Amino acid sequence: MTSSQPTPPTQTAAPHKGGGSGIALLIIASCQLMVVLDITIVNIALPHIQRALDFSTTNLSWVINAYTLTFGGLLLLGGRTGDILGRRRVFIFGVLLFVLASLLGGLAQNPGQLLAARALQGMGGAIASPTALALISTTFAEGPARNRAFGVFAAVSAGGGAIGLLAGGVLVEWLDWRWVFFVNVPIGLLIALTAPRWIQESERHPGNFDFAGALTSTAGMVMLVYGFIRAAQQGWRDGLTLAAFGGAAVLLSVFLLIERRSRQPITPLKMFADRNRAATYGMMLCLAAAIFGMFFFLTLFVQNVLDFSPLQAGLAFLPVSAVIAVGAGTASQLLPRYGPKPFMVVGALLSAAGLSWLTLTDIHSTYAGSILGPMLVFSLGMGLQFVSLTLMALSGVPPHESGAASGVLNATQQVGGSLGLSILVTVAGTFSADKARELIPSFLARATPAQRAEFDRTGELPPPWGDQVLTAGASAAFVTAAAFAVIGAFIALFAIQVRPSDLERLQGGFTPGP
Repeated sequence: MTSSQPTPPTQTAAPHKGGGSGIALLIIASCQLMVVLDITIVNIALPHIQRALDFSTTNLSWVINAYTLTFGGLLLLGGRTGDILGRRRVFIFGVLLFVLASLLGGLAQNPGQLLAARALQGMGGAIASPTALALISTTFAEGPARNRAFGVFAAVSAGGGAIGLLAGGVLVEWLDWRWVFFVNVPIGLLIALTAPRWIQESERHPGNFDFAGALTSTAGMVMLVYGFIRAAQQGWRDGLTLAAFGGAAVLLSVFLLIERRSRQPITPLKMFADRNRAATYGMMLCLAAAIFGMFFFLTLFVQNVLDFSPLQAGLAFLPVSAVIAVGAGTASQLLPRYGPKPFMVVGALLSAAGLSWLTLTDIHSTYAGSILGPMLVFSLGMGLQFVSLTLMALSGVPPHESGAASGVLNATQQVGGSLGLSILVTVAGTFSADKARELIPSFLARATPAQRAEFDRTGELPPPWGDQVLTAGASAAFVTAAAFAVIGAFIALFAIQVRPSDLERLQGGFTPGP
């Protein structure tokens, strides 16, 4: 479970005069909640989506990746669009686009329709989320009122994942998986209808749209992720697999050339010139890969192998959010004494330990005995890292560039999660295929005619053979995720150079959240 970290706006408009600021904050926070929880609310529904629309386990990851890739890839462009065209106008457009995509996702009848809707959702979220945060500056006067509004926004961003887990469980169990998409429709329409009444339009600021940079970076990442996922299904020598990797290399190279030459690049490459900030972005890639992978495979495991209902699955993951909050609060309190580096190193190592522990799961594992403990260790490590990473991303950045620096961190989180998940799915697919080949003779010797016919149709082994296949793949994925976390620890240990005495300088305009 991830949540988009609040990004300080780069522009400041005159605050709204008059009443209604509480309702305006409710509108803005509701939008952010809708966008943030859409990752975890769909996670709980994954097994049901897989069965209803006939997704393979490897292709199922696209339900997550289609959203996060477009969201992360277009996030910075969405923020700039609001600055240039007017934040309220762009905010409403983003919300309505998200509503339309949610409706199409709920009505989807095949995998292609659902993935297209998820990509469109990501576009809507990338437009609505950064403009929602920037609207706080338009609506609230500088000082305590604005600080409280930012605090509410940060709390919604952090807690949205937990709400999504529980809401997803309730909707899938009591209604249908399609309602994890339909639920956004009335909420989004209410936001779009009330925004013109309670939110003031911002001033427009001149600037250029870096469409070429946004499109080449997003398309390049999509092809890279597709290459990994196809490799899990067709092998590394497959022509389309190699073509996808080649296309990704070309597009991402073109993206770098565009950004170097652009007067107003969508991704300011100078943000990577600072050693600490570049290392922080590298750590976020590893962190996002680990957490996306953990939730994806554990969601499938607890519902398919442990036979948890969707509601039970949602409740099973709630301790993750609670412990992340505890870890983040602890780090915030102790940062002035120890500085960020110890929390980055220890947090990454704890995350690696939790993921390594999860590799011991098998078809005989229980939630209390084999899942809960590793999740709590992993979550504590995540919480210790979040505040420190945000602080380091903003270290030494002039106030007028803080939005860009934090925005790159957010985009790195989403794109890193997608790329990491695709790598984990590739690893899991390889080990699952090996396990399936090992079990097929035993299955065929014992299968009923009906089971054999279903296997011939789908190529999927039924329980308990299928449970062993899923568990073998998940265990291998957890090994790889643990390796990502270890890489993050090494980056923190050897690349981050900061002392506790530097903290006051680093904090600049940033104050760790509650």
